[in-house]
Amino acid sequence: MSIGEETKTRVLWRRDAQERHDRLLSAARREFASRGVDASLEQIARDAEVAIGTLYRHFPTRLDLLLAALEPRLAEFAAGSESALAVEDPWEGFVAYLENLFRVQAGDRGFNDFLSRRFPGSADTERFHDQMCGQIDDVLARAQAAGVVRPDIALADIVNLIWSNGRMIDATSVSSPDAWKRQLHLMLDAYRADRAHPLPAPPMTEKQLYDAMVHLSATQ
Repeated sequence: MSIGEETKTRVLWRRDAQERHDRLLSAARREFASRGVDASLEQIARDAEVAIGTLYRHFPTRLDLLLAALEPRLAEFAAGSESALAVEDPWEGFVAYLENLFRVQAGDRGFNDFLSRRFPGSADTERFHDQMCGQIDDVLARAQAAGVVRPDIALADIVNLIWSNGRMIDATSVSSPDAWKRQLHLMLDAYRADRAHPLPAPPMTEKQLYDAMVHLSATQ
């Protein structure tokens, strides 16, 4: 084989590999969006018309494939978060942050699952969740300092809302895909400082919250 033929063969091989990679990502985005984080990798490979071994050569773990598939959703969430964090009014910024988070959550079951769980073996997912929790702490603290959000609301209460919203999305995504908006704003009314009344139990600690999110991953 001549040098020119070898070069052409390598180009064709890279092109074929890129096409398989792209098909896998497209299939994964569809499957994760409709079935969640635990979607069948075998089905993804079949939809992409490749062998399961090919899937693992491109994406050695489920999390590798999931993160690649969620990249557009993560970028959408990040852009919306930046806009919300820039809102000057503390209450409006708090509302805008949660509306953006729940809107992206409602549009993709895989992202919905991803928000609800922790994957302690992955530095990339830990970094995302730490950043999201830090942002929630920031918008919440700013609203509390302004006296518009009740002072006993904690990060764990917002994550509890993410969990409950996730179940609601699962139940209503076909019959009433915008039902989450009503539920969110009902809860936001409950968070207002002028609606506060004593609560019967304290919020979860950070460790309890983290362990609960890891538990969700372990039991699925």
